[in-house]
Amino acid sequence: MLQHRFFQKTLLGGIAPLLLSGMLITQVTPASASDHGHHKAHAKFNQAGELVRPANFREWVFIGAPVTPKDMNNGKPAFPEFHYAYIDPASWAHWKKTGEFREGAIIAKELVSVGSKSAASGSGYFPGDYGGPVAVSVKDSKRFAKSNNWGYFVFGDDKAQSAAADESCAGCHKTNAAQDMVFTQYWAPLRAASPKK
Repeated sequence: MLQHRFFQKTLLGGIAPLLLSGMLITQVTPASASDHGHHKAHAKFNQAGELVRPANFREWVFIGAPVTPKDMNNGKPAFPEFHYAYIDPASWAHWKKTGEFREGAIIAKELVSVGSKSAASGSGYFPGDYGGPVAVSVKDSKRFAKSNNWGYFVFGDDKAQSAAADESCAGCHKTNAAQDMVFTQYWAPLRAASPKK
């Protein structure tokens, strides 16, 4: 009887917690492994040096939506209308720690039309549909050393799977971007998350 009680106490007091902790580790590990894999987004290039259009960039971290409506730009804005911008998760995590863009950072920007100028909340510019080109910038100091470490690509439509570098973008970014060739002055989420603010 005493041996039986000793066995019960040993099992419940010693082995059972180990089994339970093992179960918890088993449950947590796949999720953390999955999250880790998700943070490893990186740019892919074909043999011609063209960037392959990033998949699922709308699931990345949203960093802002400036709007340059046609009616404020004589009907001909350079980039109409909303500019939805996203950064890959690994670069977002790095940015929050350092206030810098990591090697391999990817930023995607797409255009969204102005769907309405009135809503229940009042007058304003409200998003319509996705449309127009998708612009992607990639930081790669070896591949884009001549353009201050960033390459710029424009995808004409959803069917475009790859795009060649657009050299004209680099000059504008070099002249006007606030930090490291990126227009951080227009992306409030980046500024708010930076430890250098």
